[in-house]
Amino acid sequence: MERNAYLIGGGIASLAAAVYLIRDANFPGKNIHIIEAIPLLGGSNDGAGDPLQGYVNRGGRMLNEETYENLWDLLKSIPSLECPGMNLYEEIIDFDHRHPTHSNARLIDKYGVVCDVKKMGLNNTDRLALIKLALSSEKSLEGMTIAKWFTRSPHFFQTNFWYLWQTTFAFQKWSSLVELQRYMFRFLHLFPRIETLEDVTRTPYNQYESLILPIQKYLQDNGVGLSINARVIDIDFEGQNPFRAQKIHIKSAEVENTIKLGESDICILTLGSMTDNSRLGTRNTPAVFATQNPISGELWKNIASKVPTLGNPSAFYSNPNETVWESFTITSKSSALINLITKKFNNPPGNALMTFKDSSWLLSIVIPVQPHYKNQIGTTATVMWGYALNMDTLGDFIKKPIRDCTGDEMLTELIGHLGLVEHGEIIRNDVVNIIPAMLPYIISMFQPRKKGDRPLVVPRHSQNFALIGQYVEIPQDVVFTEEYSVRGAREAVYSLLHLNKKVARVTPHWKKISILLAALKKSFQ
Repeated sequence: MERNAYLIGGGIASLAAAVYLIRDANFPGKNIHIIEAIPLLGGSNDGAGDPLQGYVNRGGRMLNEETYENLWDLLKSIPSLECPGMNLYEEIIDFDHRHPTHSNARLIDKYGVVCDVKKMGLNNTDRLALIKLALSSEKSLEGMTIAKWFTRSPHFFQTNFWYLWQTTFAFQKWSSLVELQRYMFRFLHLFPRIETLEDVTRTPYNQYESLILPIQKYLQDNGVGLSINARVIDIDFEGQNPFRAQKIHIKSAEVENTIKLGESDICILTLGSMTDNSRLGTRNTPAVFATQNPISGELWKNIASKVPTLGNPSAFYSNPNETVWESFTITSKSSALINLITKKFNNPPGNALMTFKDSSWLLSIVIPVQPHYKNQIGTTATVMWGYALNMDTLGDFIKKPIRDCTGDEMLTELIGHLGLVEHGEIIRNDVVNIIPAMLPYIISMFQPRKKGDRPLVVPRHSQNFALIGQYVEIPQDVVFTEEYSVRGAREAVYSLLHLNKKVARVTPHWKKISILLAALKKSFQ
């Protein structure tokens, strides 16, 4: 009897699981079936558009050459589509070394002046709170928010350190303290250079074209079945201790059908989605804040009601006002806007985030190396991206919350913070489009949690069912990263198939004396 693998969700986690099935388990590609609800693969790694209508990029995940142990392992197996003879890892690292990140304008004040961010601004109370946090057990921090921990040191939230950390990783004061602690350990080796982000590794193009398409091509070449526009609405299980996935219920074009799993089949589900219910606006209309019935959240709720070890979706999907932020993508006919920004702030394309720290929206922008989309090649079009963390405060130039703003109103706010009002007409005439993206659950995985809210990759007593993605529990590692998705996928495949292979461990940078001393020194600047 042939064994089949059903991978639910078409994001990088499922794609990675399929690669590991082929590469490390000698699984026939024709027996691997990826089922995705939307019309294309990639999940939250998106990128679409053209120079005439404008581009859309809801967001991007930063990579790091030193830490993403499993991602780089995966990409070493994927041939580059752009560079014959290279694998995808080599292509990305080569590009990154030719275009190293080094922000010269990481924080900008309300006067349009670049802030001195070499000094973190921490006082002794702040430092003591951070040291105490580092020494605390995760169990003692369960359910706590960052704000609660720093109640006795409110000054912490006015420091350069917090502005840099918050906008680099998209934390909020009400985010999980456990997750903040994990991030501190995971990226401690980057702390001495946090103000320049020079350790950030970028892909040559947007992550859909640079990561997803090459992996998809590899899977198609190996005969993997890719089903799009097919939404999994429920999964049936049999037994309790042990239990196994028995049936997968799918809805496609309003027609429902069922896949019955064979005795040796496996099922791997991407649990939840941080881009659930995302909506796009236009230059003239705001993006809709849609929070009802997120499709992956509903599926999680359905299966968690049947098996008690499958986690608690309400911990992450119940407070969209706390888990939302909004981004926007600006497409221009030429490099006029980019040139003005580069000249004023000495920050050429590719030099990471620029944050307007006094912005009531807490606005940040990124200008990637151009072209950022392959179909920009041969044109003069340019692209930049931005996002805001404060959703309910009135703008400084547009007296509305960003959630109520059109793309054009966002552009007005940005021009004001850039201090380029006198160039406003030139900029507006050059902009082809500015497209807002509302993301109600984008940082839902940062919500305060307790043990059991996030299920294990392979739940206890499971015989053929595993969970992957940003809402599973992987000790020591941090969510909102490509690494988390790939690490979970690798663990799922190796565990379900009982392979005698090791998942690459989290590199314990925080245990190195030299790194600890460098971080401590930085905290006193």
